[in-house]
Amino acid sequence: MAAPWRALLVLLASQAVALAQGAEEDDDVPEEWLLLHVVHGQIGAGNYSYLKLNHDGKIVLRMRSLSGDADLYVSDSTLHPSFDDYKLQSATCGQDSVVIPAHFQRPVGIGIYGHPSHQESDFEMKVYYDRTVDQYPLGEAYSSDGADTGHKHAYAPEEASQEEESVLWTIVISILKLVLEILF
Repeated sequence: MAAPWRALLVLLASQAVALAQGAEEDDDVPEEWLLLHVVHGQIGAGNYSYLKLNHDGKIVLRMRSLSGDADLYVSDSTLHPSFDDYKLQSATCGQDSVVIPAHFQRPVGIGIYGHPSHQESDFEMKVYYDRTVDQYPLGEAYSSDGADTGHKHAYAPEEASQEEESVLWTIVISILKLVLEILF
């Protein structure tokens, strides 16, 4: 008799944990970010799905793989970015995140790649408009909503360190995938 209650308790606890994780994910979004769009999709192993972004300003893409492993590639020079041709990328096993600077030429191409380690990958990508004002080292500020300050935009130091961190994580994840592939 205790076994059915224990199973029910475990089920309820797992649902509570899943709900709490979903709530935490929404909590870490700054108030200055405006949700523009939510994209749900499925991609086969080794295939790409492409999206086109026309919205101006600083855009944040947050994608999580619901199953499998979907990776994110972004470019302002091609509408079909890939792991060979991209300007920004996030190829992690967890949540992928890319900040598209306001100075990127529009339209921006977004490529979602289904990693070959899984037959299919289900993903959810949220597109945010970042309304914050970025401060640059020389004291020049510009509004990410496109307000003209008369100056050309450069990368903020936070973006440079984020790109370095992203490259480091990509290398670490690639090494881990290689080790797991060799072991299994």
